[in-house]
Amino acid sequence: MNSFYDVWEGVCDYCRNSIHEVAYNTWIKSLEPVDFQNNTAIIRSLSDYQKLIVESHYSDLLKKGFEEIFGFPVELTIIVGESVPKHRQNDGDDVTAKYTFDNFVVGSSNKFAHAASLAVADNPGHAYNPLVIYGNPGLGKTHLLNAIRNEIHRKFPEKSIVYTQGESFMNEILEAINNVGTVDFREKYRKADVLFIDDIQFIAGKEATQIEFFNTFEALYRENKQIIVTSDRLPKDIKSLDERIQGRLEMGLMADIQQPDFETRVLIIRGKAKALNFDIPDVVVQYIANQLKNNIRQLEGVVNKLYAYHNFGEEPTLAGAGNLINEVKKDDMPEPVTVERIISCVGSAYDVTPADICSNKQNAEIAYARHIAIYIAREVTGISLKTIGKSFGRNHSTVSASIKKIESDLKKNSRLRATVDDIIKNITGK
Repeated sequence: MNSFYDVWEGVCDYCRNSIHEVAYNTWIKSLEPVDFQNNTAIIRSLSDYQKLIVESHYSDLLKKGFEEIFGFPVELTIIVGESVPKHRQNDGDDVTAKYTFDNFVVGSSNKFAHAASLAVADNPGHAYNPLVIYGNPGLGKTHLLNAIRNEIHRKFPEKSIVYTQGESFMNEILEAINNVGTVDFREKYRKADVLFIDDIQFIAGKEATQIEFFNTFEALYRENKQIIVTSDRLPKDIKSLDERIQGRLEMGLMADIQQPDFETRVLIIRGKAKALNFDIPDVVVQYIANQLKNNIRQLEGVVNKLYAYHNFGEEPTLAGAGNLINEVKKDDMPEPVTVERIISCVGSAYDVTPADICSNKQNAEIAYARHIAIYIAREVTGISLKTIGKSFGRNHSTVSASIKKIESDLKKNSRLRATVDDIIKNITGK
């Protein structure tokens, strides 16, 4: 492959297919590749807390991903720092520098979002504020976000830019609260001239995080500072997102990105191949475009793998492309719903560990998360209460009591209903 970034994309694909989506989005997605030296991959995290979790729980997974790509063992070093330091223009080594307006393929599915992004990059704080770019994963939201970021760096190098992921924003708040560092946190975010938050839906249902985001939004908006966020759906459709935040986001411009049509998919494949200086026969290009219709990341991933095989002497053919596409489609199949997955998702939503949920601890937060997990297990798995009880170390009557409690609470608490619905959507993909 032609850069460490291409290698990192392969490692991310490996991790995404090896762990639950919530865990991937929370801990791996926002990591950034920095360099590869002496068989050591250097990766940047956005906070000390994220670094701690990745080193303790996901370093072996990342090493296996690198070994899968390189074919030999790789060491891992994680450093901490912002993606792009303030008052500094992106340099050629910055991983986000490849995302520009010039290499964003415009088609009928994204031309409105593209035009809105250009306008914001030309006149931050005044064109459309806030700008909300929404759509399904893998359609180019993050590309546009970084294209705006890079263009503002180029045109307005004096502006202070803060870019983060929704889950990283949440983790920073938790770390700040635990370490009495909220002053530094607010100093960082409320002094920004431009604030980017990718995947804003991850703050939904997190009360402390939403309060901090709302107050940050208010402080920046009053001073005509630009706010740009992405989401996998309209703010009003994020059921557990605070209504005040929904209202503030809806004051701005909503720009959606839809699935690309056939012609746009062909252009994306050809553009990726051109960037790699890689010639793919037209018949193979059209075959890939016909088979993969919903996700730009998948299109580019197949081109990356064809290019890797090409470097080992294997020319791109219909048969080779077909094998890679079958792998993609297999990986795209929904994970089976298990009690373990449910416990993991509930734990993430309520900021408790799976081990605590399955323990005998009676702390109020842990006990309530346990009730929620038991209720959802009954709702989505179809297994017996006795079997559910075994997974939690509880008897039949305890499981039944948990379910009845949550059923009662759901009737009285619409916000709880929204939170539970979001967790179920995360688990089932529906």
